[in-house]
Amino acid sequence: ARDDDNTDTAYLVDKIRHLRIFSDENGKQNLDIHQAGGEEGKPALPVLVVSAFTVQADARKGRRPSFEAVARGEKAEALYEKFCSALRDTGLCVKTGSFGSYMSVKCDNDGPICILLDSRRTF
Repeated sequence: ARDDDNTDTAYLVDKIRHLRIFSDENGKQNLDIHQAGGEEGKPALPVLVVSAFTVQADARKGRRPSFEAVARGEKAEALYEKFCSALRDTGLCVKTGSFGSYMSVKCDNDGPICILLDSRRTF
């Protein structure tokens, strides 16, 4: 968002690094990304970070989403790069897209779970 700063980055990095969303041997979501990574000494599961300004779309009013809250250009790219770097600093394997480019991303969603993270807790 246009008013995001280092505090928001730190909050999200910490949350993502430690969020227990991976299943343990009993099928309970009890493992963080490092714990779910596999063999000792091997890197954790990769994290894919894709820049997507559309996640800031506000569709609460009318029928057309508003992008007023979106960080623009250089600020957005700097936040994105700082976020990716901070995730890497936690020991995570981070893969990225190409900032500001159209990308077609395909994934397999393992289970019916979606988690919305907001450093400002506005919802």
